[in-house]
Amino acid sequence: MYLPHHMARPRVFVSSTFYDLKQIRADLEQFIKEVGFDPVLHERGAVTYGGKESLEEYCLREIRQVELLVSVVGGRFGSSSEHGAYSISQQELKTAYDLGIKVFIFVESAVLSEYQTYRKNKHIAEVAYTYADDTRIYAFLEEVHGLPNNNSITPFSSAQDITTFLREQWAGMFQRFLQTQGKEKEITILKNLQANMQTLDRLITYLTEEKQNSDDTIREILRASHPIFQQLRTVLDVGHRVFFTTRAELTEWLATLNFTYVAPEHWDDPEHAEWLRSDPFPSLLLKISKDVFDDKGDLVIYTAQQWRSEWITTKSVENTDDDIPF
Repeated sequence: MYLPHHMARPRVFVSSTFYDLKQIRADLEQFIKEVGFDPVLHERGAVTYGGKESLEEYCLREIRQVELLVSVVGGRFGSSSEHGAYSISQQELKTAYDLGIKVFIFVESAVLSEYQTYRKNKHIAEVAYTYADDTRIYAFLEEVHGLPNNNSITPFSSAQDITTFLREQWAGMFQRFLQTQGKEKEITILKNLQANMQTLDRLITYLTEEKQNSDDTIREILRASHPIFQQLRTVLDVGHRVFFTTRAELTEWLATLNFTYVAPEHWDDPEHAEWLRSDPFPSLLLKISKDVFDDKGDLVIYTAQQWRSEWITTKSVENTDDDIPF
């Protein structure tokens, strides 16, 4: 599944205990690279660390930036999480599930087989288990089995079992993606047409009724349909309605998305105002041309034909914190 270099590549977080599954993790890293995706493994420096929080917190934050998570469960419980009775790898899986990220769960065959014994005898404290060093592994598997979706568990005996399964699954996901692309474009076109028709209907209504101050009314209609709102929804991946009439109102709205206004003396160039979002990682810099607002800071009205998409740009800002514990 080759992806051209200029395309954004899916990021795959590999979650597991480390020392007992070290070779499995290395084999998965190689496989993920071979299919053209970006593997995220903490031991390879793919997780951005700082000095303010625990390593676990930075791993959990990194999960917010990935598209897929591969969870590999062996017979070791591993380090305990700061979040309740889970291990760190269990908390990573739980976090991905809560965020709606697609997860693939693999459990060592012997452990999965012994899990059935645990289910029948979990109320008997004296039962000794051969393949798991902590019964909390089995308790967590039981919790995963009880989830309503995104929780299928696949047994494995070797890394090849995992990579073979993932290759088939990812190929199927890519095929479904191609099938839905055409439909999504059609839906987008219909939504844009609907929005334009609503604006046109409102204009016709006001003009035919010969309302007083019709010029001001038309300006208000055009302002409500300003192309900047749709572009901001797209570049910032915002699902709700966007509306503002001044630069100050824009700054207030961006603050709800964790953006901070950058002082003009720190702008890259004097023609583009800047806002910076530092959380979640990676940092994102939003630039908006000064042509969008007039000298008073009021939004300048543009039609779709007059609007220039290059007036709004974004770029990721690299973390410069050198305090990395590896």
